[in-house]
Order: sequence, then structure tokens, then C-alpha cells
Amino acid sequence: MHEREIFGNLAIVPPIFVRLDGRAFHRLARGLRLERPFDEDFSRAMVEVSSLLLSESGLSPLFAYTFSDEISLYFPDLPFRGRVEKIDSVLASFAASALTIALGARHPVAFDARVILASPAYAPEYLAGRQQEAWRNHLNAYCQEALIREGMRPTEVARRLSGMRSEELHEFMFARGVNLAKTPAWQRRGVLVYRRTEQKQGYDPRAEEPVEVSRRVITIDRDLPVFSGPGGKAFLEGILGPSA
Repeated sequence: MHEREIFGNLAIVPPIFVRLDGRAFHRLARGLRLERPFDEDFSRAMVEVSSLLLSESGLSPLFAYTFSDEISLYFPDLPFRGRVEKIDSVLASFAASALTIALGARHPVAFDARVILASPAYAPEYLAGRQQEAWRNHLNAYCQEALIREGMRPTEVARRLSGMRSEELHEFMFARGVNLAKTPAWQRRGVLVYRRTEQKQGYDPRAEEPVEVSRRVITIDRDLPVFSGPGGKAFLEGILGPSA
């Protein structure tokens, strides 16, 4: 039996990203009647899932970056001795269960999972690329919704927007009274969930005196800098370390 499980022991070495993508979430959005082009409650549910992946999954990724229906998790160390099937299946199933609970969904929710080989130096590049995808997704979502409200069918919308550059999409919405550079930052740049060290006042009962203690707390940042810019690179270096 086990000799036929030819991928069961396929293993990798850290660091890696694991990207979770929602499967058929357009049907989920219709079923839940989510607000378009962006639903803040859905975003908060995805952030809650990301937080739980850090704190409750037992797999301890360093951070999670999420936008739309995807979550990217960074692992400087690997669970399950780096076994790919185990990592992917546990993360995808945990995320699906957590999101089902967070949304109160009555129908099954599913994620797929893929592993991306990384390095501390590559991690900022990966995150900048995903953030650029978040921006592009944000542009498309607003433009698609605008055309649908103007009476176009989805197939017509796809043809109308096909091949348009980001600058053109931005101007398309600006002509309709929407400045996409002024929409909420979480829509444009995504959300980062990570652990941060906080200094807090405690009390040492043996010494009978106050002490300062360090605690790692989950932090949710919904107002991120542009990762590809100087401020964004410095921000990521503070999370990943100076080797990034």
C-alpha cells in the first residue's frame, strides 16, 4: 500500500511560501450576497482565517498576506518534516473550515494550496508581486462592476476590458467619478497579519517589583505601504530580518 503513495514523502526545504486560493468563490459571493466590488465583512473573515492560521493551526507561519480570496503564508521553518502533501492538505482544509465558520456559510468552502520555493532575499520580491496583483484585481473589480451597473453582460465586460493597461483602467474609473488611488488601502494593497513583539509592564511577585516583559502578539495591518517602494522594503525588512 505505502509503496504506491509515491508523493507522500515528497519533501522540500525552507523557506517557502504556501499560497491558498479560494475555489469557485464567485458562487460563494453570489450565495452570500456579498457587496461588490469589495465586501468588508468578507475581507475581515479572510483576515480572521489568516490570524487563525498563525495562532491556531499548529503550523506557525511567520506571517500571512491576504487580498481577495487568496492567502500567502511564509514559513522559515517547516512542519511535517517538509512533506508537501501534508503541508498543502492541512493548510487548505484548515482555511476552508475556518472561513466556513467565519462566514456562517451553509455550503462547502474550498481552497487549493501550492508551494512556492523562496529565500529571505526572494520573499520581498514575491510579496511585491502579489501586492501588484492585488492592485490589478482592485482595478478590474471596480471597472467590471461599473460596466455591469451600466447594463453590460459579463461576457461583454470581459471583452471591453481585455488588454487594458492599469493606467487605462484607472482613467476609466476616474472618468466615472471614482479615484481608485483613494479607495481603502486594504482593497488596493492587501492586508498583512504577523507577530510583533510588544513591551508590557508586568509584576515579579518574588522580587515584589514591576518588570517589563516582551510578548509576541498578532498584528493586523490594513494600511500597508507599497512593498516595492523604499518604505515598503524597510517595512518588510523589519518583519523578515535584514537578510531579506
